[in-house]
Amino acid sequence: MSFTVAIVGRPNVGKSTLFNRLIGERKAIIDDISGVTRDRIYGESHWGGKSFNVIDTGGYVPHSDDVFEKAIKEQVEIAISEADLLIFLVDVTTGITDLDDQMAKLLRRSEKKVLLTVNKVDNAQRQYEANEFYSLGFDQMFFISSINGSGTGELLDAVIERIPEIEEEVESETPAIAIIGQPNVGKSSLINVLVGEERNIVTEIAGTTRDSIHTHFKKFHKDLLLIDTAGLRKKAKVFENLEFYSTIRAIKAIDDADICLLLIDATQGITSQDLNIFRLVVRKKRGIILVVNKWDLIEKETMSAKEYEEEIKSKLAPFNDVPVIFSSVKDKQRVLKILDVALDVAENKRRKIPTSKLNDIMLKEIEKYHPPAYKGKMVKIKFVTQIPARSPAFAFFCNHPKYIREAYRNYLINKLRSYFNFSGVPISVYFRNK
Repeated sequence: MSFTVAIVGRPNVGKSTLFNRLIGERKAIIDDISGVTRDRIYGESHWGGKSFNVIDTGGYVPHSDDVFEKAIKEQVEIAISEADLLIFLVDVTTGITDLDDQMAKLLRRSEKKVLLTVNKVDNAQRQYEANEFYSLGFDQMFFISSINGSGTGELLDAVIERIPEIEEEVESETPAIAIIGQPNVGKSSLINVLVGEERNIVTEIAGTTRDSIHTHFKKFHKDLLLIDTAGLRKKAKVFENLEFYSTIRAIKAIDDADICLLLIDATQGITSQDLNIFRLVVRKKRGIILVVNKWDLIEKETMSAKEYEEEIKSKLAPFNDVPVIFSSVKDKQRVLKILDVALDVAENKRRKIPTSKLNDIMLKEIEKYHPPAYKGKMVKIKFVTQIPARSPAFAFFCNHPKYIREAYRNYLINKLRSYFNFSGVPISVYFRNK
């Protein structure tokens, strides 16, 4: 299930700093100049055993003539309508401004749950001054300093309290497959070819797909759910409110999927935005297949499929055990093969390895190459088992879990891949005390 939190507020109250604090990365541009966040940035936060999406919006300026600020206003309003929970951020150092008042009225009309959060409260005097914001009329208020992190734990506790408890997932026999990628790479065309009807509008205009569309596909002895998503465009180019709406829905579609088909344009190659989408899917532990569409437009004398695939996989490292299919949706080339491979990846994602077999193989490989010593401590791995998870996950029990480096983690993942078929599936490896 997808739960989305949007951070909203007027310009320069510290939304991007709080966003970085919540997702644990320095991803948003931060500057003292008002209005630096011209587009939304999305990430994922983990707290108290729960996960949720976070959207960082531009500063809300309702009556500005500035073209960027007008676009930001529209995007904030969409974030309000699409998010499950809103963090309304204000600044204690300026007190309540007219823009804060206008934002508060907009949020109260939305009927969404709002957590009023006063930023830059880093001493007793400012904590006293922050009480002024109770007059905005929200049920709950939190005092934080997003720069040093004080108070953010209580805010996160309040967020996850509002995430509904979900019953233990029963894996469906019908895998959900999301078709994702940048605008105009052929996602809707692929759906239309598969279902045999013009179910989706297909034009040359990027962003035609307004929403995620779910289609039950039951043909050719295959049974699956297809999810067509709006294109994910480079964030610097996402100014239209339609694009913002589409981006939020696409992220939610990835959350709902088991497998993602990432379509790329053969004439463009794999771009930085394609890589961003790929990493988002991997972070969310979904299976993934790369579909190189428009392969009919490539002069085969200039580059073979093998060379093209090698170039793509060099950019995906370290996780490059990913199926790559060269297709022309327009000419219906290898379209059914895409579904065959998707079902194979779905099977790989469900694969369970018996503990005895796992130990017989992996302990021998560990014996050949032990974890390097760290700070004079010898690390010994004694036991390994697969643990319940939505995608393959393995626990290695040892005497010094924290001393195992990333390079050795990658070594173990590569060995697991060499013995067991996990193609197209992210693998998680954990180290625990024996």
